[in-house]
Amino acid sequence: MKLKVIYEDNHLLVVEKIPNVLSQADNTKDVDMLTLCKEYVKEKYNKPGNVFMGLVHRLDRPVGGVMVFARTSKAASRLSDQVRTRTMKKSYQAVVLGKCEKSGDYVDYLLKDKKKNMVSVVDKNTNDAKEARLSYRRISSALSRDNRSEYSLVEIDLQTGRPHQIRVQFASRKHPLYGDQRYSSVAKVGQQIALWATKLEIVHPTKKEKMTFVSNPPNEYPWNIF
Repeated sequence: MKLKVIYEDNHLLVVEKIPNVLSQADNTKDVDMLTLCKEYVKEKYNKPGNVFMGLVHRLDRPVGGVMVFARTSKAASRLSDQVRTRTMKKSYQAVVLGKCEKSGDYVDYLLKDKKKNMVSVVDKNTNDAKEARLSYRRISSALSRDNRSEYSLVEIDLQTGRPHQIRVQFASRKHPLYGDQRYSSVAKVGQQIALWATKLEIVHPTKKEKMTFVSNPPNEYPWNIF
């Protein structure tokens, strides 16, 4: 698989995650972004032995878009601190079913069933429930290709990074993401989920400069109906 590199220097490697590729290897032994990044650096710079590559955040397997990896342990530590203190800002675009409000803030408590790999909205007093926050604005709305459904294109600013957060919070409000076969009752087998990590804002781990990286959704259905 060809890696699309957005930015690189001695401390960072910013890439466009490929949809349906894991962020990090799991027991499926399927290809993953961390390994692809290591192979890219090893080949490009002819590095012997193991290549250090720090995973500081993840994207769900079906999701594509901008992702940053650390090329040094110092960068990994400082970027992880930015994730923990929420100074790393993540923005997404999604295509959701229906015409949602022009803008909004979603605050929920989410609980993950690790055996089923499913997340649900629960009461805040539920054991192990985690607070999830996001804000969004509707960019546009349009009819589906067959004119039977209406969809909204939304831009999302994520304030917390819970598993499946965007997918669950919109689905719980009757606006499931297009193609989300896990949380939508109308998604069809073979559809690609319409969720894309479009913008990532960080502070460079050594230069201390604010940096913004952008990745645009693909020019294909349903993105291209807007």
